[in-house]
Amino acid sequence: FADDLAEYNVLAELPGSDPAIGQQLAMMGAHFDSWQSGTGATDNGCGSAVVMEAARLIAEWCKKTGKAPRRSIRACLWSGEEQGLLGSRGYVQNHLGTAEDQKPEQALVSGYFNLDNGTGKIRGVYLQGNEACAPIFRNWLRPFHAQGASTLTLDDTGGTDHLAFHGVGVPGFQFVQDPVRYDTRTHHSNMDVWDHAIADDLMQAAVVM
Repeated sequence: FADDLAEYNVLAELPGSDPAIGQQLAMMGAHFDSWQSGTGATDNGCGSAVVMEAARLIAEWCKKTGKAPRRSIRACLWSGEEQGLLGSRGYVQNHLGTAEDQKPEQALVSGYFNLDNGTGKIRGVYLQGNEACAPIFRNWLRPFHAQGASTLTLDDTGGTDHLAFHGVGVPGFQFVQDPVRYDTRTHHSNMDVWDHAIADDLMQAAVVM
């Protein structure tokens, strides 16, 4: 691999079991590339760890219950996010197409959920102006009110991989998180190290995702 300078995404999938909708996709993701001044723990090792743990929890539930999700679940770790969402945009271009020239797989994606704002607990969802999704998310978050996740905002938020999906007409969402010194200390700095990751917050985020 020493001569291979390409960037690669990492994807894993748990197949759906419902013959009617098993080919549909619920997607979750985070980026695993980072800036070089720290180790990239909060941007975005934490998000990547949450995606992997969420996938592990779902797989473990399937193993224990003998059941499988109705839709397929695809977990994605993107590369090249820091250079302009290159990994997620490349995936979208190759598999989903564009808003004007959609590929067949685009119609199968029910939604994409992203985590990329540090170690903080999930408090809710940015709806990206998609008001029609509010009742769905309100019901979905209700079991997590006890864990502090209840906020829905119509606000847009930018700068990360959900925009690659949102931009071609696929419902793409970023979670609202506690800031926990993300913008003030760790983001793109030499302080972005494991010392600033909070285990309890990451476990909460994995369960919500």
